[in-house]
Amino acid sequence: QVQLVESGGGLVEAGGSLRLSCSASGTRVGAKTMAWYRQAPGKQREFVASVANGDPTTYADFVKGRFTISRLGAKNTIWLQMSSLQPEDTGTYYCVAQFAVGPVGDHWGQGTQVTVSS
Repeated sequence: QVQLVESGGGLVEAGGSLRLSCSASGTRVGAKTMAWYRQAPGKQREFVASVANGDPTTYADFVKGRFTISRLGAKNTIWLQMSSLQPEDTGTYYCVAQFAVGPVGDHWGQGTQVTVSS
């Protein structure tokens, strides 16, 4: 059974930085894509960034230039370096691993809370 664990969230002042980590266990298969989503209170979950096996990255417009997603080769571990954080970045950040073989489908973590104070 694939399990994802996120870490690195916390409370930071506006303009500060945080680095989130996510690691998937329970399979030796490399995920096709791993991504970060976030959900603010009262809002729908939204896409933040993704990294595919082979390194192509995609970002939501609202984080371009501020956040960087990275992955160690084909390993199922990713990071999200977040800089110039703003109060509107507050929310629960979720990691998802998408598999095309093996444990096919999307596997989500429990989330890590990011709070940015003004």
